[in-house]
Amino acid sequence: MKIWQISSFGIDNLELVDRPTPQPGRGQVLINVHAASLNYRDLMIVLGKYNPKLALPRIPCSDGAGEVMAVGEGVTRVKVGDRVAGIFMQNWMDGPPTAAKQRGALGGDIDGVLAESVVLDQNGVVAVPDHLSWEEAATLPCAALTAWNAVVRAGRVKAGDTVVIQGTGGVSIFALQFAKLLGARVVGTSGHDEKLKRAAKLGLDASLNYEVSPEWAKWVIEQTGGVGADLVVEVGGAGTFMQSLRAVRVGGTIAQIGVLSEASEHLDIRPILHKQPNLQGIYVGSRSDFEEMNKAIHQHRLQPVIDEVFTFDNTKEALRKMETGSHFGKLVIRVS
Repeated sequence: MKIWQISSFGIDNLELVDRPTPQPGRGQVLINVHAASLNYRDLMIVLGKYNPKLALPRIPCSDGAGEVMAVGEGVTRVKVGDRVAGIFMQNWMDGPPTAAKQRGALGGDIDGVLAESVVLDQNGVVAVPDHLSWEEAATLPCAALTAWNAVVRAGRVKAGDTVVIQGTGGVSIFALQFAKLLGARVVGTSGHDEKLKRAAKLGLDASLNYEVSPEWAKWVIEQTGGVGADLVVEVGGAGTFMQSLRAVRVGGTIAQIGVLSEASEHLDIRPILHKQPNLQGIYVGSRSDFEEMNKAIHQHRLQPVIDEVFTFDNTKEALRKMETGSHFGKLVIRVS
């Protein structure tokens, strides 16, 4: 079988190599990977910026979907022919996170899914909704589940709430879709007017180009009648955190997800004291969360938004597009 591996850091240094097809041991399943999707984390890992001490070689990418081709002794959770996706953290089944549960992340701690076949523990896979294509199903493990936990778990969004999304990448677009399912009003920012127009077709209620109006927190306050947002899905990182803090209402929630930008101003603690927001870090979620999210996706027939699908051979081009930040929604690689 063919795999992509990181032998040394850098997109140009990715290697497409042959390896023997693995065989499942006790409690394991062999999956024919049909599609994988990219997250910003995958790019950072390939570039060596996520973990410079990563043990190499490593198969990248955490998110993939495929068909169970064989099962090992003792497997009861899945059967041959099932459509499945791997969970991001192979040890986090349910409950709150712990250090132990957060070990075993695909494409980082252990080999990922950018391969024609992978072997995973039966406990590390979930069934994917039947109405989704392989490419759509591959977008769920990280971006979708992160957005789900930001909106549903951390934000506890309900009808009539105001949710702020930043940009139009995978997590933000999923957050828009989930928030609209719950009846929320969603407002968002982007540096591209065309992307904001596309987001409006998905239900974005109001938008602002932050390149034109960088102090977007003031706009959010205006949009909420001076109150502030109930939830800010914070994907920008240190560079946008102070704007998010100004934009959230007293007692509201900031779901901290991204690390895309560096801080341009110092952290002022006073707004945290005055606004008393709930600041919740989001690091994907558990298998139980994934299964709950899939039920909602199935019930509402939600369709993930894919910007472009690349062939397996063109994986480097997919990563280069991720690097430009020009995508809307998800970038997917069709494996087999």
